[in-house]
Amino acid sequence: MSNKNDLIGVVADKAGLTKAQAGEAVDAVFDAITASLKKGDEVRLVGFGTFAVSKRKASIGRNPATGAEIKIPASNQAKFKPGKGLKDAIN
Repeated sequence: MSNKNDLIGVVADKAGLTKAQAGEAVDAVFDAITASLKKGDEVRLVGFGTFAVSKRKASIGRNPATGAEIKIPASNQAKFKPGKGLKDAIN
């Protein structure tokens, strides 16, 4: 599985859904995770992992082509920390 359409196909097969229904379910999960992160909440999926927001401070960087300093603004970053069940499954 390498993209969202592949994921939808697997969900449809495993759950006995049409691809349209599976697509709606996958989109609903992504939307729910996104909404929680926008509010600053963590999403903990026991055995799978945790999605969280990390605040990144403003910093000064350099343009690699010219060497000129550039200001990098503060931003929020989505982070994922795999849970024990996921780590064990892939190792």
